[in-house]
Amino acid sequence: MVDEQVKLVPIANVGRIMKQILPPTAKISKEAKETMQECASEFISFVTGEASDKCQKENRRTVNGDDICWALSSLGFDNYAEVMLRYLYKLRDFERVRANQNKLGLNEDDEDNRDDEEAPSAPLEFNIMERVQRRRFN
Repeated sequence: MVDEQVKLVPIANVGRIMKQILPPTAKISKEAKETMQECASEFISFVTGEASDKCQKENRRTVNGDDICWALSSLGFDNYAEVMLRYLYKLRDFERVRANQNKLGLNEDDEDNRDDEEAPSAPLEFNIMERVQRRRFN
């Protein structure tokens, strides 16, 4: 039982994500959360396994974001792959700008010392749930 739980996505995270997409008055049963937890964990294993196989064939030991996006596309989840690629590029751009700022010794508070290059917003602001919700309720 303990080994199986270690392989699962934390149920608190699953519940939080489920609450984001549902109306505020909706209640979520423990059974529903556990079912989604198992499904999400299986999906992650499925995609990661495909990415890992690709890396093994290429004699690489590290799975990266591009491998995950390739696996999503390879498994027929093209829509997810496109969204994940955009997010991955945005994340890399954010990290690149932050690294450049750190090299120059700039803090987030040093507005006057910034170059013309404006730091992109944090990548976590890219909220796919908002998009899904808009599509679903419009």
